[in-house]
Amino acid sequence: MGIEHGDDAGVFRLDSSTALIQTIDFLTPIVDTPFEFGQIAAANALSDIYAMGGKPITAMNVVCFPTESLPLSILKETLAGGMEKIKESGAVLVGGHSVEDKELKYGLSVTGVIHPQHIVLNQNAKPGDQLILTKPLGIGIIATAIKGNIADNKTIQTLIQITSTLNKTSSMIMMQHSPHACTDITGFGLAGHTLEMAKASNVEILLWADSLPYIDSSQSYAQMGLVPAGLYRNRDYYSPFIDIHPSVDPFYLDLLFDPQTSGGLLISMSKKNAKTCMRDLKKKGVDATIIGEVIQPHTSGKLMFKNA
Repeated sequence: MGIEHGDDAGVFRLDSSTALIQTIDFLTPIVDTPFEFGQIAAANALSDIYAMGGKPITAMNVVCFPTESLPLSILKETLAGGMEKIKESGAVLVGGHSVEDKELKYGLSVTGVIHPQHIVLNQNAKPGDQLILTKPLGIGIIATAIKGNIADNKTIQTLIQITSTLNKTSSMIMMQHSPHACTDITGFGLAGHTLEMAKASNVEILLWADSLPYIDSSQSYAQMGLVPAGLYRNRDYYSPFIDIHPSVDPFYLDLLFDPQTSGGLLISMSKKNAKTCMRDLKKKGVDATIIGEVIQPHTSGKLMFKNA
């Protein structure tokens, strides 16, 4: 599997029982503390492996660092944060690469493994499925408030807790309930990644606007105009492909297009399995929500957005 359907990672089959999952992701800081930034960036990169149902085995650091303007202690703390998440995932750090840059950037190249018959793609959602989202939305809005020195400490700590949490538990539980399709919600927002699933699966997907989970304070910040530029880019690009009901509150539109960092998994599975999967996710402390359903086949894929 390559780039054909916008899947989260590439997959290369080694033999009848083993396939490699490969991905790379890096980003600029969304919080001011280097250690937490390292955790978030690593969790964000590892998420692509979990979205495919795989297990991370090796990781390599990807670093851009301004040595003339920042002390090396910041780099050390960033890498330490990333290392903590690599260990938590069960993977091993095997190297990396760094370059001089004007802006700090950090992430990982990750390799995972999975049985070829068990891999979860974004292209097999089926009519009758329900959609589970495993983390709340609003990360881009909160990050913008942090950059503007508006966000309070409680909100910042909530953001750090959500974005530094691995999708490991969610992925393991998902795999116990026969998922049909999965993707993780990152830079293209809920709109972009759900639309990719709809198009790849040739189905019509309905998202329930007023069922979307979101981080406390994100609504008030959005109403203050503290939304990222990526939200507007996502809205401009994806809006023509989405049937949006006029009764939807503007804030839910912000959530739909808000670019996420280390967001949750979006899982499509049968209604029966979704019920038991939600039960098991809740038991393990995963803040999951059913946010929509797959309606019917559609030759080119379609996304609708309206209140439940």
